[in-house]
Amino acid sequence: MTWTPHATVAVIVEDNQNRFLLVEERSRGQVVFNQPAGHVEEDEPILQAALRETLEETGWEVELRHFIGLYTYKAPANGVTYYRFCFSARPVRKATDKLDDDIIAAHWMTPEAIPDLGNQLRSPLVLRCLEDYRNGKRFPLDVIVDQQT
Repeated sequence: MTWTPHATVAVIVEDNQNRFLLVEERSRGQVVFNQPAGHVEEDEPILQAALRETLEETGWEVELRHFIGLYTYKAPANGVTYYRFCFSARPVRKATDKLDDDIIAAHWMTPEAIPDLGNQLRSPLVLRCLEDYRNGKRFPLDVIVDQQT
């Protein structure tokens, strides 16, 4: 069996009322909550993937502000290792109401309400990324270098 890690992006979107945009979605037969997130497609720049996934899952166009960190997670449900590039963003405008098929809804939530979701969080990285962001962890976007050939 060949080890094949998955490159993903996640975006912490905070509005001017200190609320965060979370996605309610179906995953493996369960309803879970996550930041707007998804896989980086082949030949897709990572920053573009973050913008695309946010729009597809929430209907919001956003402006990326910072790189929060790179997180590794091996999902116990399927044994897959995920590399999660996490970004922060500010909402620019609601562009569409059409969302990806597995998305139930996008919700603006207070930071106090998110930990209360408990086992409904898609992975421990949802809370970890949010905590790092709220604790001031920020890197400039230019630490991500996409060398497309």
